[in-house]
Amino acid sequence: MTDIQKASKDDQLFELEQMSREKLLLEWERVNGSKPPKYTSSVFLRQALAFELQSAAHGGLPARFRRVLKQSLAGRDRVASTADVVPHPAAVLSPGIKLVREWNGKTYQVEVLGDGFRMDGKPYTSLSAIAKRITGVKWSGPRFFGLVSKAQRSNLSAELPNEVMSREAML
Repeated sequence: MTDIQKASKDDQLFELEQMSREKLLLEWERVNGSKPPKYTSSVFLRQALAFELQSAAHGGLPARFRRVLKQSLAGRDRVASTADVVPHPAAVLSPGIKLVREWNGKTYQVEVLGDGFRMDGKPYTSLSAIAKRITGVKWSGPRFFGLVSKAQRSNLSAELPNEVMSREAML
């Protein structure tokens, strides 16, 4: 066990800041089991090693990220995208949340259920079915209700919109 392994997390981060490039290279090999890429800067080595320390201290990466990384490393033909990592917006909506959308001057409220959605007392299995009922044409339900931002459509970020309100906020 090296000195950095024995120290507290704060001490470990401090030690990283004090390490020479040669020691950083050795620590990288110990942590990652391989040599770092050629010409890697000391700044990058410190940041990557600090990330590893903090990740280990807080339980590591979520399983979905590890799965995508493993697929990527396995040399699969398919390139992993953020769509593989970020859950679909409808998947993170908790039962009881109400979605509000105004369309052609009329306000629609959709309640999220454990197994689907409800609008005007009628159950639906998807937001897309509700969006089609409201507009008369096929729509992406999450997009229609503002659950998918422009950035998400570009697979750049994940963010819930202002229209999503909790049950308490509606009362």
